Amino acid sequence: MSQPDPKDTQLLVFDVDGVLTDGTINLDDHGVETKRFNVRDGFGMKLWMNKGFQIAIITGRSGEALKHRLATFGIEDELIIQGSGNKSESLDKILAHTGIDEAHIAYLGDDWPDLPAMRRVGYPMAVADAEPEVIAKARYITTRKGGHGAARDAIAHLLECKGRYSPE
Repeated sequence: MSQPDPKDTQLLVFDVDGVLTDGTINLDDHGVETKRFNVRDGFGMKLWMNKGFQIAIITGRSGEALKHRLATFGIEDELIIQGSGNKSESLDKILAHTGIDEAHIAYLGDDWPDLPAMRRVGYPMAVADAEPEVIAKARYITTRKGGHGAARDAIAHLLECKGRYSPE
């Protein structure tokens, strides 16, 4: 049985902490959490969506900073799952909403909680500084670390596979 082709990817699922951020949790004196996002990752996400593909988010944590960041992309609320205790079950919800086959999904992760979902998708990917077990499962490993352009790298890779990555 051959592996799914990355050029057939229709939906890209991201973890957040350690993927869209560098994994640092910043708390101010009042206990308010802030996150640092990379503008190139944001550009890549817009590029992916402008090409007609979908993005989903599955994260174990919850927070307002992420809501504010994702609001700028127009990702459907049903495709944003925060506070996930089981990322494979969360993937089931996304599959039910989109109707997209697992073989046409890519997932970018960094740590053990991502593995159950990564094992199910057609094209599992890992950020450069992911845990060794995640890297071992990945079919593509970004050249950049989480929070430092890894999402843009993954998107560029997928669009290159599709022959659709160009500044024009």
